[in-house]
Amino acid sequence: MSDGRLAAAAEPKFGRHETFAPRFGWLHKAYSQIKEDGEIFHRADAPVLLGVGKNMVNAMRYWSQAFKLTREHPHKDPSYRAYVASPTWRARWLLDEEGADPYLEDTGSLWLLHWWLLSSEPTKCLAPSWYVMFHLAPFSKVTAAGMATMITRHVHENYDAEAFPSPESINRDVDCLVKMYALDQEYNPLSPGSFEDLLMSPFRELGLLEGQGRGKGRTWRFTSGSRANLPAPVLVYACLDYASRTSAGSGSMSLARLANEPGAPGRAFRMREPELTKAIQALVSDHPGLDITENLGQRSLHFAKAPKSLAWDILDQHYGRVQERAGFPSEDEWRQRYPGLDEDTHRRPRKKAPQQADALDLIKENA
Repeated sequence: MSDGRLAAAAEPKFGRHETFAPRFGWLHKAYSQIKEDGEIFHRADAPVLLGVGKNMVNAMRYWSQAFKLTREHPHKDPSYRAYVASPTWRARWLLDEEGADPYLEDTGSLWLLHWWLLSSEPTKCLAPSWYVMFHLAPFSKVTAAGMATMITRHVHENYDAEAFPSPESINRDVDCLVKMYALDQEYNPLSPGSFEDLLMSPFRELGLLEGQGRGKGRTWRFTSGSRANLPAPVLVYACLDYASRTSAGSGSMSLARLANEPGAPGRAFRMREPELTKAIQALVSDHPGLDITENLGQRSLHFAKAPKSLAWDILDQHYGRVQERAGFPSEDEWRQRYPGLDEDTHRRPRKKAPQQADALDLIKENA
């Protein structure tokens, strides 16, 4: 029997990326358009405005949501069938022209997005296949077919039958995951986008996946060890962000949990406890609100105040104090500007217009 971790952490969404891994410039371009027009993805001229093909428009829509940079909600007009998008406050913080890193030039920003993609907060993960392979898979070396089998097993153990995806959808997820992270992919001359996929995913820089062998029997190994291009403030942010799910105020969390627990940074970044400890030790030693304590042989990360606010303070400092720049909005101010971000608004039941009840039963489009 499943322990329910996948269902608790991720929505059963599969194959929404249209086979496209996120590409350079997509997230900034999507944010820039969405903050002006929440209906951009439904417009006939969206490919022109976004500068991509029609299928890529759908992929940009999905990845913007999956990285928790946008949130979709009902239109204020109940007769409007499609959901509209609003940019989240964290998207404003990261991707605005006056934000932390709008063009993702800092590799630390890619690690941050990777963490947000796999995170189950503030909304559930929208990439369950990714969640399985990073957080729940018990091995690090596997074929593409083995990945599909592992994902299928967890899906069948965690979701109701009506949510089961087709085998093709899971295979597309596996193919997309490899395109996204693997440095040494094989070029497929029969796939028009294969060569572009080899060049265009910035997440290959993270070095999380490497291949061995050739052809169908090729195996993929999720690398582990120290991460020289992972900034300590981003790693500490992830640790505190994870701790905030169980601690609203000051407290501590064992480094073993932060390294090994499904959903924790150690699994997401593929770092063992000694490597994670070494990576954060210098920053923790110099920060008055953090400490590494030891009790009965177990080391823990201690935080002197609410871990969520401490996490953002450390991350913001790393990027030059974005929140202190002139005109930067608070989260409350941002929600007032985009009321669709409000959780109650997002979840409110839709009102059906007269004579359109049957059509509006399918109100939420597949991303």
